[in-house]
Amino acid sequence: MSNQISGMTGFGRADGAEGGWTWSVEARSVNGRNLEVRFRGPPGFDTLERHAKAAGQARLSRGQVTVGVQAKRADPGAAALKVNEDILARYLTLANQLAEEGATPPSADGLLSLRGVLEAPEEEDDAEARAAVEAAMAASIDAAFDALKISREREGAQLLPVIADFIDRIEALVAQAETEAVAQTDAIRERFTRRMTELAPDAPGLADRIFLEAAALATKADVREELDRLTAHVASARALLKQPPAGRKLDFLMQEFMREANTLCSKSATTALTGIGLELKAVIEQLREQVQNVE
Repeated sequence: MSNQISGMTGFGRADGAEGGWTWSVEARSVNGRNLEVRFRGPPGFDTLERHAKAAGQARLSRGQVTVGVQAKRADPGAAALKVNEDILARYLTLANQLAEEGATPPSADGLLSLRGVLEAPEEEDDAEARAAVEAAMAASIDAAFDALKISREREGAQLLPVIADFIDRIEALVAQAETEAVAQTDAIRERFTRRMTELAPDAPGLADRIFLEAAALATKADVREELDRLTAHVASARALLKQPPAGRKLDFLMQEFMREANTLCSKSATTALTGIGLELKAVIEQLREQVQNVE
């Protein structure tokens, strides 16, 4: 298994020929929560669908995959055609009768074009030849899946720096939030002191009351736990990018990111911290959209 993340959108094609048959295989995939392989192939080759699904499961873990096999048997050619002499003799007898009555005698090409005069040989394969064709088609399905996987890996290579940049931005916003969270405690105490002093300037024990109430408010607004979890999520996201396939785990991690960002906003007591929290949510949502493309 490659240590490079893959996308879920891609295309692969392979062509083949065997025993008078020619074919092309196309495999396409788009995003999907789980792996689903749909197959369409030529009649009479029933085992190819099972092979296609097994080939997909061996190479891919997620995505909606459509595999199509377009097959054609070669024309046997004019040399293989046979003349049905009994039918031709009947046509000649009838033509001679008509000629005696004044009709134009038939031409050779006219007779050969009449129904039943020319016969194509029956297209029947023996079991060994049929099995050889089916095995060759199966090999082409494998080749198409290999090409599809390479295509998805190219998409993953394009996604990786984009996702890494979003993770870096989240980390930077968490650092800003940590700095602002320290200032938030002082802002809460100052705001509460000013308000209590304005409402009850002569109340006994005002200083002690202000200290206790401000401490309680600061505790309620403490976001260090959320910031610690966001920092841990950043580390987890970077680790998962090195451990593909990671799409499902990254999907779940995005929910955890957003949960902590929402709590951060709800606990915020300053405009600056709220602004950081809102920007954090926006970046997490952008990251989630990219993660949905990861296998």
